Amino acid sequence: MFGLCQEGSQKGQVVNFDKTHHPTIKGVQVLPGHSDLITFNIAKLPSGTPIDLPVYVYRSKHPGPVVMLSGGLHGDEINGVEIIRRMISGNTFSSLLCGTVIAIPIINIYGFLNFSREVPDGKDINRNFPGSKTGSLAALVAHFMTHNILPEINCGIDFHTGGGVRYNYPQVRYAKKQKGAGALAKAFEAPLVLESGLIDKSLRKQAASFNAPIIVYEGGEAMRIDENVIKEAIDGTRRVLKSLGMIKEAPDQHLKPVYCAKSSWVRAKSSGILQLKVKSGSFVKKNDIIARICDPFNTFKIPVKAPRAGFVLGHNNMPVINRGDALFHLGYNE
Repeated sequence: MFGLCQEGSQKGQVVNFDKTHHPTIKGVQVLPGHSDLITFNIAKLPSGTPIDLPVYVYRSKHPGPVVMLSGGLHGDEINGVEIIRRMISGNTFSSLLCGTVIAIPIINIYGFLNFSREVPDGKDINRNFPGSKTGSLAALVAHFMTHNILPEINCGIDFHTGGGVRYNYPQVRYAKKQKGAGALAKAFEAPLVLESGLIDKSLRKQAASFNAPIIVYEGGEAMRIDENVIKEAIDGTRRVLKSLGMIKEAPDQHLKPVYCAKSSWVRAKSSGILQLKVKSGSFVKKNDIIARICDPFNTFKIPVKAPRAGFVLGHNNMPVINRGDALFHLGYNE
């Protein structure tokens, strides 16, 4: 597992540390006590415009954990981009007690520029790991991350939002069976914590092959800035860095995190106009009416009931829905 900076050590000693203290990214190494913005070319568009990936590296004078903070893996998930930008702007990493922070505000540059979750051919980078150096843009980005970033890190936090018109209440997801992931999730202290297995060909599963646990922070929805979501993310990240001994101070969490072992979606049994009756973050009981579906001509109104007790992890913000659409994401414990 990743090591901690030894508290009170003048030499920044590290315990139980099994990876390099001096990360090198594609042959580039930042000197101890320095920071740098390194730009790597990934590909070119048909116009000849380069697709470059900017990577910030903040390195303490003392060795310690190497932590990756990444956003914009899906280009339309703007909250993650803004979370990292604000931490950079606020000099969060300028005085690290030990270790290194690798901050990547936008992994999917193309998607960010085109308000898109995917890249030009419609592929999702987060389903293309480990990637290929001769593949499509999604494969090229995944290949770069797999061979140049993930081998250098000890752990990470990947920032996301709900996809499309789905809103996610601030939450952290972690793989229970992955060593170190539970400790990171506990240190983050998000309002909701969800056990979530590793998905094939994802960034998180690829990092696991390097014994580098990554937790996923979810909050808000695509193409929307949410101040509460951003604040929860920054506070939680600071708590993680403090738990690793990398910074001195972090805000306390005044709410007791709610842990959910499982989750499932409540889906629409009819098409129509969706009227939400509960908000994400709410606790609901079995058979509670959580929404209603009516038609535009007022000929029917169908209640949507909670199939079990649980916490609303997220909901669909689309007012017009079709039969089978996902409406609510419920987290629960059996």
